[in-house]
Amino acid sequence: MGWVEMSERELRRAEVLASVLAGRLTMSAAAGLMGITRRQAHRLARQFAEHGAAGLRHRARGRPSNRGLGPHVRQMAIAYVTENYRDFGPTLASQMLLERHALSVSRETLRTWMRQEGLWLSRKQRRQLHQPRLRRDHFGELVQIDGSEHRWFEDRGPRCTLIVFIDDATSRLVALRFVPSESALAYFETLKSYLTSHGRPLAFYSDKHSIFRVSKAQAQGGQGLTQFGRALSELGIEILCANSSQAKGRVERVNRTLQDRLVKELRLEGIATLEAANAYLPAFVARFNERFAIAPARSEDWHRPLERTSAQLDTILAWREQRYVTQHLALSYDRKRIILDETPLSVGLAGKYVETYEFPDGRLEVRWQGIALPYRMFDKDQRVTQAAIVENKRLSEVLSWVKARQDELRPVRPKTNSEAGGYVSRPKGRRGRMSFTDRYIAAKNAHAAASAGTAAIGEVSAAPAEAP
Repeated sequence: MGWVEMSERELRRAEVLASVLAGRLTMSAAAGLMGITRRQAHRLARQFAEHGAAGLRHRARGRPSNRGLGPHVRQMAIAYVTENYRDFGPTLASQMLLERHALSVSRETLRTWMRQEGLWLSRKQRRQLHQPRLRRDHFGELVQIDGSEHRWFEDRGPRCTLIVFIDDATSRLVALRFVPSESALAYFETLKSYLTSHGRPLAFYSDKHSIFRVSKAQAQGGQGLTQFGRALSELGIEILCANSSQAKGRVERVNRTLQDRLVKELRLEGIATLEAANAYLPAFVARFNERFAIAPARSEDWHRPLERTSAQLDTILAWREQRYVTQHLALSYDRKRIILDETPLSVGLAGKYVETYEFPDGRLEVRWQGIALPYRMFDKDQRVTQAAIVENKRLSEVLSWVKARQDELRPVRPKTNSEAGGYVSRPKGRRGRMSFTDRYIAAKNAHAAASAGTAAIGEVSAAPAEAP
């Protein structure tokens, strides 16, 4: 007798029935152990006595399902998919087979058939392998940067972004800063604090966000550099962009760690504002680096001296653009109208280009060949116009501003039909002719007043006279 395929439940039943036939168990006890009725136990005992353990196997095992689709249906479905829907997923291919070929096949059945024919790969088979990259050898050789938008204050404050700078060689946090949203000016502000504390690194490693990389290959200006790239070029720092988030896994992993540990510490400290959180970060960074930072493979520090004054660094870390000056000494910037004051220098700038400098602290300067020009702001526009194009990473900040503006506006009461028609209500005055009811009410009031006066006189006369 060959091998017999049986389930675990059937094997347990065979052991119990063998004990029954050997006289070690009663039929009632065996039925209780197997969880079946006594009648069913007698039937299984007869099958076991006649055919042995094979008699307990399910009769349908090894046979095709009565409800299963035949092999011809499988051949038709695979033929249609191979010919017309090779790049379709199982769900869409199943819908197309039903709509276009009147062939009803469930998506999971079709998924199995496509996987067997090599037309579909499972999620595990499609997964890309990312080989680990060794750390850099020196502190300051490579710094990974990223912005992490999260509910850092949970429900106590607004949603914001944490700018993270982490050294690749040591996993040391070298700069952290909370900002409303990820922007070039936010990175400028964080970069300034990092440069003044450590110096200039060899290179930064970021994602392919438009802050770091020119997305359009045929951009009209900028010499192929973004504002952040231009600033790093002036500082002699390279910017490298990762092709995937896994490539800059060190900063991605520390973002997840911070979203767990830092959020809980902010909750314990009761911090709910950007200012308080930024004041708390230095102490947190010191504890974090003491616990998680490691020593570099080589002890040399590759940070270079900054060699820039504070004013020079501010000029480099500013959003700089060129603007055309009209004959009226006016120029446009960020939906604002700027008019230059009439000075001997500015009068000759009509028809020329000047340079605007927007600093992270909100200051704006207009310069001509490095000389600041006095100006005044005119016709300041609203911050967000209707149908304005907003980047995804600025959406939270813009929505918060819009909500604040809407809360400031008083709700407008809709006009009634009378007001819409121009009706103006008039104050009620004395009516013209008195009716019978009016005369009756007036007489009744006069009689009540006279009665009250008579009663008051009677009370005075009835009072006892005082003794002399």
